[in-house]
Amino acid sequence: MADTFQRARNEEQRAVRRRAILDTAAAMLGEMPVSQVSLNELSRRVGLAKSNVLRYFESREAVLLELLATASQELLDHLDTALPQAVDADAPVSERTDRVAATMADALAARPVLCDLISAQAAVLERNVSTQVAAEYKRAGIAQAFALAHLARVHVPELGERDSVRFAAGALLTATAAWPHAHPSAAVLAVYESEPELAVLRIDFATALRESLEVLLSGLLARASR
Repeated sequence: MADTFQRARNEEQRAVRRRAILDTAAAMLGEMPVSQVSLNELSRRVGLAKSNVLRYFESREAVLLELLATASQELLDHLDTALPQAVDADAPVSERTDRVAATMADALAARPVLCDLISAQAAVLERNVSTQVAAEYKRAGIAQAFALAHLARVHVPELGERDSVRFAAGALLTATAAWPHAHPSAAVLAVYESEPELAVLRIDFATALRESLEVLLSGLLARASR
C-alpha cells in the first residue's frame, strides 16, 4: 500500500507518525483482543506500508508494549486520586486493606485493554522484541511496580517497604492469571451454556481479583506481625 503520509523529515514529524501508529493500535484494541491485532491490519488502518510502520516500531509487540506502559501509568494516575477517596486513614487496618483491594480491583476491571495487555505481556509481547526494547520496557515496568507499591504503603503503612513491593508484584501476577480465565473462549462459553454444571469454577474478574488481593494483603500483614 502506498503511504498516505509523506516521509518524516525531522523528529517532530517522526513523533507524529509514531503517535498515529500508537493511536491506531489503541483504537484496534478497543475492538478486538490483543491476539487479533496484526501488523498488516495496523499498517492498513494507519495508512502506511508495513515496512514503513517498522521504521518507527520494530514489531507489533513493540507497539503493544509501549501501549501497555502508557496504560499502566494511566492506572497509577487514577489510583493516586481514587485511593485517598476510598480509604479512611483512621480506619482499622483490616478495613483499609479491604478498601485498597476493592479500589485496585475495580480500577483494573474498568480497564479491559490494560488487563488484556498485561495477560499477554510475558507470554507474547516480550517474545518478539530486541534487547533494547525489552530493557526500555522493563525499566518503565519496574518503576511503575514500585510506584504501585508506594501507593499501597501510603494507605497500609503496616506493610513496610519490602512487603508493599511483594503486594504490588502479587497483584499484577494475579490480574495476569485471572483475566484470561474470566474471559474464556467462544467454545468454552458454548460449553457453559449447554452444560451449566461445568461452569462451577468460572470466575468474575473483579470479584476474584478483589478477594485475592484481600487475602494477599492479610497474609503479608500476618507474616509481618510475627
